[in-house]
Amino acid sequence: MKETVQTAVADSKVSKIIKSLADLENDIDSQNTKITEMRKSLNSKALKEIESLKEKVTQTAIKEAESMISEAKTKAEQQAKKIASDGAAKLDKLKSTIDSKFDEAVDSVVSTILKP
Repeated sequence: MKETVQTAVADSKVSKIIKSLADLENDIDSQNTKITEMRKSLNSKALKEIESLKEKVTQTAIKEAESMISEAKTKAEQQAKKIASDGAAKLDKLKSTIDSKFDEAVDSVVSTILKP
């Protein structure tokens, strides 16, 4: 009878250990599931953040490019105005020279034609 009680106690302890191990296994499975979900969530958030940062970088690059283009356009317009102004000044000088030499040129042509 003593053996039967000891066997029953041992069976009871073994049953408790097996139940505890089964509960532990269930807890581990539950934690693994939670970890997998957390990984998916973290990955999703990281991808969203990457897309957001890409968009911000793209917008910044576009603004910088527009600024550079605007500066280049302004500089080109200034250079074009200077070239046009220089050309107009040279044209005026040429016209003035032609006007001042016109009478002299006419006299030279007339004297060349009238020479015997």
